[in-house]
Amino acid sequence: MHSYAFYNGYLWSTLEDLHIVEGSLKKLQDGKTKDTSSATVEELNELHKFLREELAAQSTTTPFPTNLTLFNYFEYSMFPTLVYQIDYPRTESINWSYVGEKVAAVFGVFFLMIVLAEKYLYPIAIEALKLRPLPFREKALEYPLILLNLTLPFTLMYILVFYIIWDAILNAIAELTRFSDREFYGPWWNSITWDQFARDWNVPVHRFLLRHVYHSSISTFNVSKKAATLITFLLSSCIHELVMYVIFERLRGYLLFLQMCQLPLVALSRSRFMRNKAVLGNVIFWFGILTGPSLMCSMYLVF
Repeated sequence: MHSYAFYNGYLWSTLEDLHIVEGSLKKLQDGKTKDTSSATVEELNELHKFLREELAAQSTTTPFPTNLTLFNYFEYSMFPTLVYQIDYPRTESINWSYVGEKVAAVFGVFFLMIVLAEKYLYPIAIEALKLRPLPFREKALEYPLILLNLTLPFTLMYILVFYIIWDAILNAIAELTRFSDREFYGPWWNSITWDQFARDWNVPVHRFLLRHVYHSSISTFNVSKKAATLITFLLSSCIHELVMYVIFERLRGYLLFLQMCQLPLVALSRSRFMRNKAVLGNVIFWFGILTGPSLMCSMYLVF
């Protein structure tokens, strides 16, 4: 909803500016405005050209504001994307065998997730919850065993959740809506830095944050790129922490802290020490993937 309103609001203000400039140029042509320098006329013509090109560049088939229809908004809300634009790349038809493949993957992976949760995660979660009433010292002594037992099954669940959402479900929706942009994720498993992981893990959210938080922070608040990056990470971390509060009903800030720790890790990965050490960077990344999610979950359960 925000992307739809932001995008069309910008185009509407551009259209209004175009009408104002056209009105000023018409007055000049009719001789109703006197003592206007040639530089001002040239600036008006350049601005008029820019505004026309800005509106025309958005779509070759549906010029703004003819896109402002209920059907257009409904169609956008059905697409597997968070960033609005007037036209999207579309396929000519639906490949129903591909849809069937992805639907089968959804149910198959969901079954595996249920088995994994019931057999390996639920018993550990119950043991972790039993530690809550204990004094901190006793919880701290038992916690390493909880974390160790949780690491492998939770990492596997983490990967299954990624696959079922960003591959199976989103590709099925894309095929059903004939949405041909299938870049829902990149090769995040090859990441050597955490900013690369942030870009590749969830491409739709990354594009939303890039347009509506990162670039908007720079243009609206006139901040630097580093400050805009900090604002983007902080907003994303706060939203994720809110999700953890809804799930665990405990406001602890563990996820917020761990996600913000990615910023110094990004700085470390760009340092002279890590330069040209892609294998080491990928090893450090996978160590974080193996320990981070289980560490976060176990801390919310125990402390």
